[in-house]
Amino acid sequence: MEKFKLTEQDRATLQFKVTTKLRELILKGEFKMGERLMQEEWAQKLGVSRMPLREALRQLEVEGLVRIEPRRGAVVTPVSVEDIEEIYQLRAMLEGEAVVRALPFLESEDIEELECIHNKMLELNADENDMETFMKLNADFHQIIREGCPWRRIQGFIETLWKGIPPYTPSLLANHLSESHREHGLMLQFIKEKDAEKLREVTIRHILRTKENLIQMISEK
Repeated sequence: MEKFKLTEQDRATLQFKVTTKLRELILKGEFKMGERLMQEEWAQKLGVSRMPLREALRQLEVEGLVRIEPRRGAVVTPVSVEDIEEIYQLRAMLEGEAVVRALPFLESEDIEELECIHNKMLELNADENDMETFMKLNADFHQIIREGCPWRRIQGFIETLWKGIPPYTPSLLANHLSESHREHGLMLQFIKEKDAEKLREVTIRHILRTKENLIQMISEK
């Protein structure tokens, strides 16, 4: 297994970095289903105290990548290719519909905020120091373009699908940020042009491209 040691200069974002590394290792299949993640062992491997590791494991439990059991600690429950296929295909269908139905309700203030978020994302680099910020901006961007959708159930379904891997995908696919920037720019363009069908098309393409890249990453163990 790849060695990973944090340096003193990384301490400010320790929990984020530990979470990111463990998430990547789990998704790449470095652990078996049901394997225990021993806190003392992994704190030593990563060169950190047990506190950031404990917080990282709690976050991974929220994402569904580990299960914390009494007396056993954290047990790996990796997401499969089939899980990714299901999550992202459903997201593509539902979010494609949601952005179309939300479009008439987007105000000029919303568009200005989207433009501001997009510009901030363009200024960030594809490195660890910027990825936490990028992930937050990315989630905000997607939420704004769909939040005007009046269908409550579709909103609920989408929020459920976003609980887990989707918010953290940018940290796993940093090499594909330029494609994300381009697609976000197109979404913004079609929102300004009030072109619902092109907005639907680019939203679906954006989500399915992410799915394919994530599946490829998982397959390249």
